[in-house]
Amino acid sequence: MIRSKLLLAAALGATALTSACVTDPETGERKISKTAIGGLGGAVGGYLLGDLVGGRRDRTEKIVGAGIGALAGAGIGAYMDKQERDLRARTAGTDVQVIRQGDDLVLNMPSGITFGYDSSNVQPQFQPTLNQVAQVLSQYNQTYVDVYGHTDSTGADAYNQSLSERRAASVADYLAGRGVIRERLGTRGYGETQPVASNATEDGRAANRRVEIKIVPITQGA
Repeated sequence: MIRSKLLLAAALGATALTSACVTDPETGERKISKTAIGGLGGAVGGYLLGDLVGGRRDRTEKIVGAGIGALAGAGIGAYMDKQERDLRARTAGTDVQVIRQGDDLVLNMPSGITFGYDSSNVQPQFQPTLNQVAQVLSQYNQTYVDVYGHTDSTGADAYNQSLSERRAASVADYLAGRGVIRERLGTRGYGETQPVASNATEDGRAANRRVEIKIVPITQGA
């Protein structure tokens, strides 16, 4: 019953995401429109619109302690616009998707290019791409960075949960090792609970095995 509900939610989420997308006239990229974001909260992927891992207040205190300032006003959108363009340029030609949600960014990285089967070690062939992501994140340091791990429904729930947590931690550790300040990073594993496609097909399972990086601007008064 629970799995059936998740599959239904995945279908609804995919439909909502498709209808909510607009084309950026400058880049030609598809992104989620700001007006549609509120309607996605109940669909799969709605967790991306929620609060930060560990809570915003605790994260902000640690970041301020690390000497990182906050953004304000019109500068927030401009800052994220520049970061989005750089991330798209650095990940062009890869399977990494850059998605804009209001002033937040989400990088969707299929585990097929990120990890080997049943492994939480970043694959050597993906490291150059992740190096590029780390460089951009280091350059634009006035952001929180949350790393989310996901699996398909194959195997035991508890094992999938653990694997998703290890994969999220592995990507976060990799980024930290390449200059991204640790205080900016948070991790969370969702196991098989947040599918974006049907687990009934191999293509669907492959889409569900993924890591996402959510990038949120640090704003004054957060």
